[in-house]
Amino acid sequence: MLAGLVGCGAGAAVAGMSVAAQMLREMLFHLPSGTRLSATTGLDPFHIVLGPAFGGAVVGLLLLWLGRRSTRPRRPMIDPIEANALHGGRMSIRDSTVVALQNVLSNGSGASVGLEAGYTQLCAGFASRLGLAFELRRSDLRTLVGCGSAAAIAAAFGAPLTGAFYAFELIVGTYSIALLTPVVVAALCGSLVAKSLAAQPALVAAAQPEAFASGAITAIDTLPSLALGLVCAGLGIAIMRGVTLVEAGVRASRVHPALAPMIGGFCVGGLALAVTPQILSGGHGALHLQFEPDTPAMGILALAVLFAGKATASAISIGCGFRGGLFFASLFLGALAGKIFAAAIPDALPGLTAFGLTPLAYGVVGMSALAVAVIGGPLTMTFLALELTGSFPITGLVLVAVIASSLTVRKTFGYSFATWRFHLRGESIRSAHDIGWIRNLTVAALMRRDVGTVGIATPMPEFLAAHPLGSPSRVVIVDGEGRYAGIVLVPEAHAAARADPDQTPDLAEVIRYPDAFLIPEMNAKAAAAAFDRHESEALAVVDSRDTRRVVGLLTERHTLKRYSEELDRQRRAMVGEAV
Repeated sequence: MLAGLVGCGAGAAVAGMSVAAQMLREMLFHLPSGTRLSATTGLDPFHIVLGPAFGGAVVGLLLLWLGRRSTRPRRPMIDPIEANALHGGRMSIRDSTVVALQNVLSNGSGASVGLEAGYTQLCAGFASRLGLAFELRRSDLRTLVGCGSAAAIAAAFGAPLTGAFYAFELIVGTYSIALLTPVVVAALCGSLVAKSLAAQPALVAAAQPEAFASGAITAIDTLPSLALGLVCAGLGIAIMRGVTLVEAGVRASRVHPALAPMIGGFCVGGLALAVTPQILSGGHGALHLQFEPDTPAMGILALAVLFAGKATASAISIGCGFRGGLFFASLFLGALAGKIFAAAIPDALPGLTAFGLTPLAYGVVGMSALAVAVIGGPLTMTFLALELTGSFPITGLVLVAVIASSLTVRKTFGYSFATWRFHLRGESIRSAHDIGWIRNLTVAALMRRDVGTVGIATPMPEFLAAHPLGSPSRVVIVDGEGRYAGIVLVPEAHAAARADPDQTPDLAEVIRYPDAFLIPEMNAKAAAAAFDRHESEALAVVDSRDTRRVVGLLTERHTLKRYSEELDRQRRAMVGEAV
């Protein structure tokens, strides 16, 4: 029931954001009603340049207002992937609304960003808030956040399977039978509600097999698709690196963060004026033009210039502070890469002309292969191609290309665009797989706090009398200033005293692990590694590495027991068993 409610809300939210962005584009660029910005010719140069700059100014003012309104240091807004990986699905509905508003302003003013990031942020934030209101368990809350994201993508493309597998691969991080029903219900509801509220023209206006190939598609046709997948992997990595370079350049310029979007808007507008308005906004209209059978064919040079212009505009838009993502931009760029491949390959490798695939087929394959390089989710992009084209033979070629692209990016680069940005922030997140429980299972939560200490100057006879054999086997020792000095094993102290009755050793002579200790912020995994590294069955816990005040004691046995219990809990939650 909650998944269905989330899906319906997501469908309405996607339709509302889409209409709001279109109204803003029509107002800023004086477009006829319902006309796509990136598909329009004859725009006023004044509007082309100033539209994105105006949007950047508004986004910058909003950033400035938010910064001054908050008395606490601003933290990065949590997106669905980070929420499910680290926070058990907990998201701020306020932050999500702000991101969605910034995304609408950015896309509506012509910045080269898509609305998909805002869709998923707002819908997942709504799902998280609803789950918290119903006090859902951690695993169920993560699933509901996945439902919100699935419904958002399904509503955006009219593709329920694409939305469902987007949630499985990118937001929840796994697939299980227990997840299937709520995620698919949310995706179906989101798609149906969005279609009922707003018209969604098909991205690929082709239903006949001859639109994709001059003859029957066979297994040998996978060879050019495989080559295109490898090419798209390299292009995807270059695009992600390009965004990072622009961000680094903006930081190095020391431009105020509130001014950067306006400057970026001027750059995007100037680039659109120099190249073509097709690079503006998300690119839905431009992609329709590229897939429209009646559109005049473009030459290789024109396609390459358009590709470079769109990639540069996207990098500038995101790098300068506009809100949005690369989802639709990567689809458009992939379609262009496929058409360039189709136009260039006969001259480079004349033998490939015998395969008979049309430029439209290469465009669909390239669209999916480049999108998977940037966004991730091989099955997501495969189902997107299937739902857009309705062609199983083309979907088979797409599957080959996305596997080649995904594997190449994973082995050579290691990140998708979202996880790459986490990496740049210092977060070790490679997917939405739940690792937050490890961070919550800290030394502070596991340790014993009732730990007595003994001063290092205590005479050995007094120590032995206070700690006879049979008493607790380890004692924490502190120096004269109360700082951690090590651990004495009671049996070893008794053995050392009996070894030479005429010369009793000092307590300092039997101390072990003087430089081995834990701090409360360590997680259980780091603590287990410390036990293994120091070959100790127990370690003291100190408040910090500087003060070294003893606050507790933790044993290896208890750590591994709790760690194993949590691992088993996560395994059972993943497969849908009761926890």
